[in-house]
Amino acid sequence: MAQRIQILNTKIDNLSMAETLQRIELAIAQNNPLHHTVVNAGKIVAMQKNEQLRKSVNEADLINADGQAVIWAAKLLNQPLKERVAGIDLFDNLVKMAHQKAYSVYLLGAQEEVVSALSEKFKQTYNANVIAGYRNGYFSQEQEKQIVKDIVSTKAKMLFVAISSPKKEIFLHTHREALKQIPFIMGVGGSFDVLAGKTKRAPKWMQKSGLEWFYRFLQEPKRMWKRYLIGNSKFIGLVVKAKFNFNKKNT
Repeated sequence: MAQRIQILNTKIDNLSMAETLQRIELAIAQNNPLHHTVVNAGKIVAMQKNEQLRKSVNEADLINADGQAVIWAAKLLNQPLKERVAGIDLFDNLVKMAHQKAYSVYLLGAQEEVVSALSEKFKQTYNANVIAGYRNGYFSQEQEKQIVKDIVSTKAKMLFVAISSPKKEIFLHTHREALKQIPFIMGVGGSFDVLAGKTKRAPKWMQKSGLEWFYRFLQEPKRMWKRYLIGNSKFIGLVVKAKFNFNKKNT
């Protein structure tokens, strides 16, 4: 099993994209339920004060670093990670895997027109059987148990949840026992919007340079300014403090 590091009260598996895909493929083949999540700078900041979110993330079976800032922070804190495993890329690769293995997936989240469009896109790209079902991400806490039952009844092999954080992490953690009949469950944030064409993803050079957040900010400045500008500043503060404490402890 790959080494699991811990930085800033957050557990992260030191896996490459290829290794992550291999582990998921094996879990599904063996019908061994796997709860996956990703962390980025903003989520790590939120986890410092939100105990329920921290528990939901750290108790997942597989945790990838989705965010170049997390990769840089891990290296600075002397616990380097192999590479960034972007949730949207992993999601896209897994739907392709589902088609190749004759699995079906369930899509939960986003607006009705978005999740419907993405479902249709996957059907056209692969075939109709790749989609076990879908539902938009607007529901109350009282509806959750019935939604989980509906998802399980489709016998999907993978569940992708595209609702905002911390709701998606807490939803998956809360219902993970009821969802164990689905071998793989994963939160994918805003991936439905991007893959359905509602929003655009940053160019490759911005992704590699750690500027994907800035591209997203430019698209929706009124909604994203607090999340990115304030959140990123807090993340830098956490890393600097952790580095200072590490140096002090080792001198």
